[in-house]
Amino acid sequence: MSIEFRNVTKRYGGPESPLVVKGIDFTVPTGTLTTILGPSGCGKTTTLRMIAGLDSPSSGQILIGGQDVTLLGAAERNVSMVFQSYALFPHMNVLANVSYGLTVSGVGKEEIARRAKAAMDSVGLAGYEQRLPSELSGGQQQRVAVARSLVLEPQVLLFDEPLSNLDARLRRSMREEIRALQQRLKLTVAYVTHDQSEALAVSDQIIVMDAGRIAQAGTPPQLYESPQSVFVAGFMGEAMLFDATAGADGRIALGPLTLPARAGIAPGAVKVAIRPEAWQIGLGVAAPGTLAGTLVKSSYLGSLQELTVATALGEVFAVSPDVSRDWSSGQTLQLTLAARGVSVVAA
Repeated sequence: MSIEFRNVTKRYGGPESPLVVKGIDFTVPTGTLTTILGPSGCGKTTTLRMIAGLDSPSSGQILIGGQDVTLLGAAERNVSMVFQSYALFPHMNVLANVSYGLTVSGVGKEEIARRAKAAMDSVGLAGYEQRLPSELSGGQQQRVAVARSLVLEPQVLLFDEPLSNLDARLRRSMREEIRALQQRLKLTVAYVTHDQSEALAVSDQIIVMDAGRIAQAGTPPQLYESPQSVFVAGFMGEAMLFDATAGADGRIALGPLTLPARAGIAPGAVKVAIRPEAWQIGLGVAAPGTLAGTLVKSSYLGSLQELTVATALGEVFAVSPDVSRDWSSGQTLQLTLAARGVSVVAA
């Protein structure tokens, strides 16, 4: 079932209260995963809660599967939500937690047993039926929360920062499991996070929100490679922004560097967003057309080297796959730019 927002707003309090969500429109197509991404306070969790029916919009329409659900409560929508805290019942074992929604709905015992087993099997929890939440790891508790939602056979599954309580390695494996589950069961999923790499890894579509509005929506490559604003360019990944000038021919002058012509860029001041991996770094005095730099500090991260380089453009943050080189503070470097990882947006 698809999800559609039509000019939806939300404010808490009276008509003079500020809008938290400011007239947004978007669609989550059936059987896809859309991530709502943005910094704290941008309105992403409020948007998710309006899909779930936990908050009502101040104006606009919300449709699920083509049906207007704007005025329907949470219990009247076939939607299930996995919360950031997991919200498991500590005194109930795994089976009772997974079965809870069916039990309170009056479903028969045999049907509960069948659906609970299927949900637990789908997330790799077979054999854990009798364990308490306190006897589980963080990743296993996450699976219980997902199974509890799946057992209700919802049309739409919602995730609110589902991985924020996990360590980095477990976050990576769990996001892969959530994505595989969504694709296998062909679920319609809306997923909220503030983590850009998480969004890039799991999404068919990313909606970037800023101060209650949609800054940009598109596929992960579109958001990463072609940001349409300074905010999106700076938020997606670790891009640094530099002042530059666009010529009449569309070519971009960035200090001593000249970038290829960009279509649709008006002459004048622009911003160039450069990702750390776009910098190509050589040793020695910079030749014409390259950017001279002095290595300030370096950090070895195993598969790559993080570098901070002082240049005429200011400090540049770069990464290099050449971890075998002896990177020493004070080295003279020459920097050029690769074709990918460089975006130009209006100033």
